[in-house]
Amino acid sequence: MVNKEAYQQLHGELRLSKVRLVAVSKTKPVQDILELYDLGHRDFGENYVQELVEKAGKLPTDIRWHFIGHLQTNKVKLIVPFIYLIHGVDSVKLLKEIDKQAEKSKRIIDCLLQVHIAQEETKFGFDENELTDLLNNLSSHPLDNIKIKGLMGMASLTDNMSQIRNEFIQLRNLYKKLQASIPELQILSMGMSSDYKIALEEKSNLVRIGSLLFGERNYQK
Repeated sequence: MVNKEAYQQLHGELRLSKVRLVAVSKTKPVQDILELYDLGHRDFGENYVQELVEKAGKLPTDIRWHFIGHLQTNKVKLIVPFIYLIHGVDSVKLLKEIDKQAEKSKRIIDCLLQVHIAQEETKFGFDENELTDLLNNLSSHPLDNIKIKGLMGMASLTDNMSQIRNEFIQLRNLYKKLQASIPELQILSMGMSSDYKIALEEKSNLVRIGSLLFGERNYQK
């Protein structure tokens, strides 16, 4: 069940600051997504390819689907025909596969590059040097069927709000540094249900919110 009061409050808060809200609907039923859809929401995030494909086939075609999980190269072809934005591109290999499959589908796919800002080794993403090298290489050898629209990052899973803020500041500073020479970078994606307020203070313009809208996730399948 959707918390409609929380959605309206969050929607109003973010609209004033022109921040895009991606409703993270992973593990949630189609009916919950339709409840938000009927309120006018269109941006939904999934992190399991099979679940995303199944839901996209059952729901209105004007939904903007965001893939927010760790994407395996062998599954890119399944989402490229309809995906709106791929978050979390964390390797050159994945970027090239997206470009390859996008060409087959005669589409140009918008992507965010994931930056590793957390202390956990389990988080994916580029470091600053890898990211700079990648963007420099793309400027001289572009991939014609992708567009790098910005950066995303996930903070450490911790109750230390100072640490989270510092990680967001790190990503914001890198984004601003790169944007000075690459104005096409327009999206700074950071912030989830537990830390989005800090992310907004550090100038995030896209947040991924799940549990505040849909309640805790059910992983029993």
